[in-house]
Amino acid sequence: MYRVIVLLVFVAQLCNGFYLPGSYMHTYSNGDSIFAKVNSLTSIETELPFSFYSLPYCKPLEGIKKSAENLGELLMGDQIDNSAYRFRMNTNESLYLCTTSPLNEHEVKLLKQRTRELYQVNMILDNLPALRFAKQNGVTIQWTGYPVGYSPPNSNDDYIINHLKFKVLVHQYEGNVMEVIGTGEEGMGVISEADKKKALGYEIVGFEVVPCSVKYDPEKMTKLHMYDPAPSVNCPLELDKAQIIKEHERITFTYEVEFVRSETRWPSRWDAYLKMEGARVHWFSILNSLMVIVFLAGIVFVIFLRTVRRDLTKYEELDKEAQAQMNEELSGWKLVVGDVFREPELSKLLCIMVGDGVRITGMAVVTIVFAALGFMSPASRGMLLTGMIILYLFLGIAAGYAGVRLWRTVKGTSEGWRSLSWSIACFFPGIAFVILTVLNFLLWSSNSTGAIPISLYFELLALWFCISVPLTLFGGFLGTRAEAIQFPVRTNQIPREIPERKYPSWLLVLGAGTLPFGTLFIELFFIFSSIWLGRFYYVFGFLLIVLLLLVVVCAEVSVVLTYMHLCVEDWRWWWKAFFASGSVALYVFAYSINYLVFDLQSLSGPVSAMLYIGYSLLMAIAIMLSTGTIGFLTSFYFVHYLFSSVKID
Repeated sequence: MYRVIVLLVFVAQLCNGFYLPGSYMHTYSNGDSIFAKVNSLTSIETELPFSFYSLPYCKPLEGIKKSAENLGELLMGDQIDNSAYRFRMNTNESLYLCTTSPLNEHEVKLLKQRTRELYQVNMILDNLPALRFAKQNGVTIQWTGYPVGYSPPNSNDDYIINHLKFKVLVHQYEGNVMEVIGTGEEGMGVISEADKKKALGYEIVGFEVVPCSVKYDPEKMTKLHMYDPAPSVNCPLELDKAQIIKEHERITFTYEVEFVRSETRWPSRWDAYLKMEGARVHWFSILNSLMVIVFLAGIVFVIFLRTVRRDLTKYEELDKEAQAQMNEELSGWKLVVGDVFREPELSKLLCIMVGDGVRITGMAVVTIVFAALGFMSPASRGMLLTGMIILYLFLGIAAGYAGVRLWRTVKGTSEGWRSLSWSIACFFPGIAFVILTVLNFLLWSSNSTGAIPISLYFELLALWFCISVPLTLFGGFLGTRAEAIQFPVRTNQIPREIPERKYPSWLLVLGAGTLPFGTLFIELFFIFSSIWLGRFYYVFGFLLIVLLLLVVVCAEVSVVLTYMHLCVEDWRWWWKAFFASGSVALYVFAYSINYLVFDLQSLSGPVSAMLYIGYSLLMAIAIMLSTGTIGFLTSFYFVHYLFSSVKID
């Protein structure tokens, strides 16, 4: 009994103040040195990231050192390096960093180009990005990072940002309020008794920056050494007092820092970053969309259920002679009994796409559920993409199982399952590999940090062939051992002729994608803004609701379209069931083009446009496989159930 009580007390202590999202909390004592880090330079105009030190900035005394990066960070083009910017806890100071050598022609051209393409410097302190506030039309707008420079209107001159005014918000940590478990990039950890003394100090809960351009006297400033005191300055409004970018100019970099006490606690420090613009519009638009879609889907589903139930009731109440007479006199789904389970064209490709669709759907659902529960913190950069890749690899078992079991059902034999499993393992990854390789050549030609290194290419290939392929083959093997799905009716040897129709049936199939798209298009705007405009996306709870609603609508639309085709004696329902819901990908891709034309008007250059279109195409293919699989599997089990309910000799 005593041991049980001790165990319960221990668990209670661990649960006290449990904080899931974020990284391990750091506390600092007065005077402790803290060095900021710098990420890649980014721009919403080009979407091509570049290294911070590709421009003539001050380098740290100990040299440039790259931070350890996970797979997701590398694929996203992040390159986090150390910097020369040093802070001392609770010490307000104004410091000199360095003065560059005279700018040459190449450096001037590069600085002007990065300035006019609106590149931002992304600085990080204690895992918090630097926040900048700017006023536009009387409204305060929040940005992360600060610009490389600025170009005044009606002027051909460009000016560099060379003086930074930092404000660091700190909260005093008492060390006796809570225990903390972190799940961020530092790994998992608990503040132990030995660490409590270290925990008595200050935690960083905010990091703000005001950028300035100041012209210094280089002869005077070169007499100083790094971290020597420098005079505090106000940001000049006159252009003649700002640092112009031109050849033979020597640029002096300085900064000042102010520490401010804050009531914000460490677990809430990301709240300032996660406030989305137009929050009320976002919430009400999503709710309105959900209500409309649920209402329409409910009406369609109720009508459909009543129709099918009436047909089945009529059919089952007749005796055998009446059924035979009814088959001769009536048209409809009852007449395609001998053809409804006939093997479709390109049946192997269908099995491959369904297998990959199962894997992509599982990856999306699990990732969004974990993100909605708070496991995917924005403090852990790249973890969302890393988690998705790991899930995709291990869900190869489900992909192989689903594809091979469908193959056995269609063919009636397991012969050829190895070839099918290999195809499933290589289909979507192969498409992604081709698209990413083409885009990577574009990034390499631009010397962008977004280009995937050769070493990472080999790592991805190793993950593909050493984990994904074997697991898919293992899943296929399990599919051969699973109980085969038996068709409830026999298939005739001679196919039944399909009556002619006034309009192609594929028009109805393609039009069906509009209903699933209705659940997505509002959320797509916020997702696209997050990806291409550098905003944080963290309303995964709503995204989970939209995903669940999308699954329901895809299933309903595909079933209704399948039933409609069977009613007009069209027994070729397999591919139509897949594309009835999968056609939503066409509308998603069309929307992405619309977003490029009307919302990303600042995007410049053919390379940037090709990158955008390439990534959008890859996303649309993944959505097609996922939604198509949901619709097909639902229609398959519906058709199986429908014809199992009919009395057939």
